[in-house]
Amino acid sequence: QVQLVESGGGLVQPGGSLRLSCVVSGSIFAINLKGWYRQSPGKERELVAHIISGVGTTYADSVKGRFTISTDNAKNTMYLQMNSLKPEDTAVYYCNADIYDRSWRNYWGQGTQVTVSS
Repeated sequence: QVQLVESGGGLVQPGGSLRLSCVVSGSIFAINLKGWYRQSPGKERELVAHIISGVGTTYADSVKGRFTISTDNAKNTMYLQMNSLKPEDTAVYYCNADIYDRSWRNYWGQGTQVTVSS
């Protein structure tokens, strides 16, 4: 069974940093780690950062210059380094990937809470 498990969230003061991790496990023949999304109460889920292996990355305007997405394909892991955090970054963060196990399917992690507050 395929699982995406996020970790690294928590409570941080404004201006602080966190590093989120997303580890993919299970029956995997191929994987395409795609990106990070976030959702705040009362708001729709939004794209934070997207990565295309060998091509590049894109970021939401609100996080450009502060967040960095990366992957370690050997470990089936995706990261989101978040610096200069702001209260408006408070949300549940989700990772997303396409995984091939007899067919391609899109998967989401369970989410990790990030709270930025003094």
